[in-house]
Formats: sequence, C-alpha cells, structure tokens
Amino acid sequence: MTNDIEILARAVIERRGRFLVARPSGGDYVYLPGGHPEGREALHACLRRELREELGVRADVGRYLGLIEHGWTDAAGAHQEVNHCFRVRASGIGRAPIAREPDLEFLWLAPAELGRLNLQPAPLLRFLRAWPDSSRGGWWASTAAGRPGGRFRGGR
Repeated sequence: MTNDIEILARAVIERRGRFLVARPSGGDYVYLPGGHPEGREALHACLRRELREELGVRADVGRYLGLIEHGWTDAAGAHQEVNHCFRVRASGIGRAPIAREPDLEFLWLAPAELGRLNLQPAPLLRFLRAWPDSSRGGWWASTAAGRPGGRFRGGR
C-alpha cells in the first residue's frame, strides 16, 4: 500500500478585498493559483513558474503563510495533499484575468463569494475571511482523516 501525498505551492493574491482563484473548466470548486513543484524545484520557484505559465505574469513570492493538509475520497480513491500557502504580489493581472491554459479560468472573489463557489481546501475560507489579520501567517489546518481543525496566529 502506498501513501502518496501531493505537495502544492499556493499563491494568496489579494487586491482590494478580493482574492485571485482558479476554477477548472466544468469544475464545481475554486482553488488558489499554484501547483506542483517539478523535480527538486523550490516552492518559491514553483509559484513563479506556475503564475507565468497560467497567467503570463511575473510574481514576487513573499511571506510563507502556512499550510493546509487536505484529505478526501472520490471515485478514484483516497487522496491527500499538503498545500503550502504564500503571500504573492503579481503585476499585470487585470480585473478579468485571462488564463493561458484552456482548461482554467481565473476570478477575483470577495470572501463571501469564496464559500458559495466551494473554495478548496475548505479551511482556507476561514483564513481568507480573517484577512488581513491572518496575513501575518502561522496558518495550519487539516481535513485529513476526517478531522477538520486548524489555527492561525493573528490579531494585533
């Protein structure tokens, strides 16, 4: 039995109270932009590459915010991933972002809209709703083994 855990780098890009999210074509959920590191690629480099490939923008990867461990089961079986989240600034993303990949679309959403569009992993919603207090980092949450939990160090 194997225990494959996917590693992902995720970008938290906020502008005027809205967050940039991606939605796969035909998908019933949204997620933060980013993706899987290739080979021995560092997470910062992964985010810069993914944002360049998916949106054609240059990204400045900043503060590490934390991680969300996510587990779920679907028709293909059980899955587990670890999402490392970073605060990112990217120039050249317009009000209607244009994806460079045909199977994606990008949207700017307010925190109230994120829940309605099924943001995944779901614990991210709590952190993004607490923005800007949660922008200091210290995130941790897990849906693995059916045990949602988490925290962040916030406040002033």
